[in-house]
Amino acid sequence: MTVQDSATLPRAIAPKQAAASGTALAALGVASFSLSFPATAWSLTGFGPWSVTGLRGVLAGALAALYLLAAAAPLPKRRHWPALLVVSGGCVLGFPLLTTLALRTSSTAHSAVVIGVLPLATAVVSALRTGRRPSRAFWAAALAGAAAVLVFTLLQSHGRPTLADLYLFVGLVVCAAGYAEGGRLSRDLPGAQVIAWAVLAALPVMLLTSAFGLATEPVRFGAKALVGLAYVAAVSQFGAFVLWYRGMAAIGVPRASQLQLGQPLLTLVWSVLLLGEDLPAAAPVTAAVVLVCIAVTQRARA
Repeated sequence: MTVQDSATLPRAIAPKQAAASGTALAALGVASFSLSFPATAWSLTGFGPWSVTGLRGVLAGALAALYLLAAAAPLPKRRHWPALLVVSGGCVLGFPLLTTLALRTSSTAHSAVVIGVLPLATAVVSALRTGRRPSRAFWAAALAGAAAVLVFTLLQSHGRPTLADLYLFVGLVVCAAGYAEGGRLSRDLPGAQVIAWAVLAALPVMLLTSAFGLATEPVRFGAKALVGLAYVAAVSQFGAFVLWYRGMAAIGVPRASQLQLGQPLLTLVWSVLLLGEDLPAAAPVTAAVVLVCIAVTQRARA
């Protein structure tokens, strides 16, 4: 090895290390998100869907405010606010509320697999917003994973999508927009600040939602309900997003989004272990197809 080669070696290794670190962060975020549906189901044992949505936003807002004060974070610039509001509307209000409403009548296992279409939706939104076009192999694998999820959904609902499925599909569309905008914005702002400002932006609406829910829905305090609410507030609504957006900034939104194809598999495991739900017969096959698709998307040029 020449002196010149040894000098350029760290430069070659650094991008690979950054990509590996970004993949690890995004994967840890996915693992954290995978417990969101079981935790939401637990919270619904003591609170109504509007109360859960509002309270998780209020509690996450308190954590976000403490973080921003401790970090002495400056206010985002004017050009950042449109994207922050998309993150706020999609990931802080829209997706939590719609999925919570769906979980009143749909099992955690079924809901988790339906949300498996989210990675494809996120990749599409990202491509439209940034103009970057992943390779054909990437799109083929992403479409195959989404198709497997759609087939599973129709099999479970006997070919007729339910109201819960409608909630879930609308939720994944608004969430995909929030993921894509947040991932893009994380190239300018730290991932923690992106979700923190988005949560704070939604705080007034979350306070009103909490007041409405607590006034109109029954409340039954219990250990499961409180633990579930604490998880969706501290982890699902804040901590997991910090990891997720940092990972997206490092490896790109399309590639990071496809790691989330593994989330349904993890949630299926939690739904059986924590909630005692029956595992649908088609779920393991669907999950296996999805895992293959993840492997292809990560190796494809994105």
